[in-house]
Parts: sequence; structure tokens; C-alpha cells
Amino acid sequence: MNKKEARLRRARKTRARIAEQKVARLTVFRSNCHIYAQIISGCGSRVLAAASTVEASVKGEQPNGGNVSAAVVVGKLIAERAVAAGIQSVAFDRAGYQYHGRVKALAEAARENGLQF
Repeated sequence: MNKKEARLRRARKTRARIAEQKVARLTVFRSNCHIYAQIISGCGSRVLAAASTVEASVKGEQPNGGNVSAAVVVGKLIAERAVAAGIQSVAFDRAGYQYHGRVKALAEAARENGLQF
């Protein structure tokens, strides 16, 4: 089992628990150069809001998308978009990543800007 398979195995457990709750989930994906966040509906069929460091508005603020400060910007942006879409509460899906560094920074920034999870 390689690193990716192990991460996806851990993610599957979390996603199964979230699916039982039937609530929207905030999903995080991180690569070496960027970080992405999506809010997916409770049934799992629609993306309700999304933000990433690939967007031009974020690239203007943060030229390097693979660090903690860029994750904070994305967390703030996803929370603002979720509140604008009428979403107050979500379940946090860290996608098998450790709750540390960029993933933690994104989650805390989203909480500070109005999301509850």
C-alpha cells in the first residue's frame, strides 16, 4: 500500500460517517503547490461552493499557493462563499490528511469567518 492508497483508505472511513449524517461537507485537497476546498451537498451530488489557490484573486494575494498563509486565504474565501450560499454548518472532511499545517490553517480560518463544524 502506497501513501495515496493509505490516505484514501482513511478518507473513506470519514466520508462514510459524514454520509450517514446527510449534511454538507467541507472537503480539502492539498498538493505541493496548491490547496483546494469545496463544499459538497449532503447527498454528494453537487458542489455548492469552491475556492482554491489557483484562482486569480487568490494568486494576486498569495503568489505561493503551497503554504499556510495561502491556506488561510482559501479558508476565509470558502467560508464567505458558503455563507453567501446560505450554508452555516458543515462537516469537515480532511480527506485522510493529518489535521496539521495547511489543513488546520484552512479549517481555523473557515471557522473564524462564519462556518460551524
